[in-house]
Amino acid sequence: MEQLSLFDQNKDLGAPLASRLRPQTLEEFVGQKHLLGEGKMLRQLIEKDQLSSMIFWGPPGVGKTTLARIIARRTKAEFIDFSAVTSGIKEIRHVMEQAENSRKMGLRTVVFVDEIHRFNKAQQDAFLPYVEKGSILLIGATTENPSFEINAALLSRCRVFVLKELSETEILELLEHALKSPRGYGNQRIGITKQQLTAIAAFSNGDARTALNTLEMAVLNGEMTPEEIRVTDAVMEQCITRKSLLYDKSGEEHYNLISALHKSMRNSDPDAAVYWLMRMLEGGEEPLYIARRLIRFASEDVGIADSQALQVAVAAYQACHFNGMPECDVNLVHAVVYLSLAPKSNALYCACETCRKDVRERRAEPVPLWLRNAPTGLMKELHYGEGYQYAHDTEEKLTHMQCMPEGMEDVVYYHPTDQGKEKDAKERLERIREFQGKHPEK
Repeated sequence: MEQLSLFDQNKDLGAPLASRLRPQTLEEFVGQKHLLGEGKMLRQLIEKDQLSSMIFWGPPGVGKTTLARIIARRTKAEFIDFSAVTSGIKEIRHVMEQAENSRKMGLRTVVFVDEIHRFNKAQQDAFLPYVEKGSILLIGATTENPSFEINAALLSRCRVFVLKELSETEILELLEHALKSPRGYGNQRIGITKQQLTAIAAFSNGDARTALNTLEMAVLNGEMTPEEIRVTDAVMEQCITRKSLLYDKSGEEHYNLISALHKSMRNSDPDAAVYWLMRMLEGGEEPLYIARRLIRFASEDVGIADSQALQVAVAAYQACHFNGMPECDVNLVHAVVYLSLAPKSNALYCACETCRKDVRERRAEPVPLWLRNAPTGLMKELHYGEGYQYAHDTEEKLTHMQCMPEGMEDVVYYHPTDQGKEKDAKERLERIREFQGKHPEK
């Protein structure tokens, strides 16, 4: 629990960049124009100091705590800050009693609770009578859906404001401000390109804190010259590349043999595939490992050209589990020969990898409202589920409803081939896309 002094401007330039650049006024605040634009309700409430209990709901790094700090500077009420991580019921009740005494003397108390979703039911209940009596005005910040994480009685007495991810343009504005502001790098010469800033903005996924932390990391690891600190592409790559976990097992020959098996099956050569399989088994390789690789191959290299291939591979895994070595060797040979002779298509693999690249590099677009469920009244008020079209209600079992996020309407990941049964899937998919008016990106 902290009093208003917690929000005093931090002028220590040794503090993290995101802390030094935290907006102090509504004019400095970036984003949330739907709430804080001229004439918008939340802006008017703050400017007129006519606050009511409210919940700020949004993803990390979009300004929930910053808004609370701006309110702290503007309100004439006493402002108290709680952290759901460190405050217990005893602290809550002590402050509530103080607030009740202040109310009797005509003074208002605003209580800000960061990460309010971390408070349990008993802790949230401790606020309720004081919110009901008007002893306090409660401002909670949460990254979780209030419908599920906030007590219904408490939620019914609060107005929910939904904060959105920042756009790449808004993130770029923040980054450029960081380079110019004396609180940031305004007193230093930083050599960083617009392309590098754009890469940081894309990587941040709408999170201002992530963007500023990434910029700070890039600058701290930049090349020092007499003229400037230069951010290199090599440094940028390290700063914005997500760390991947790699499966590792000692022995290069292990990888050489499984590679030979995989590529022999892909090339429809059953003799070579059986040879490399037996080399592995005789060398002591775990048969279940090989079986798992065959299951992967069935979808990666055969796919819908012969969906039976996946069933054969899974059956081979089960046979290895039941029989063990040496009896399961022929089960593996069965699967390897089947996979080698099956028609080949890597369309599923390509769809998987292309989509994975987009998911990692593009913004995480919100789910369209009409595709969301609305089990609570709040969610219905926010138009969740509005406009959903139920395919089973149509003769064609198809609708024209857009299921991709906004801006990705014509993105296509699955490009079926003419191999085996996938040719039938291709023809059906073409009819579906024609019906839905989809014009695929190539």
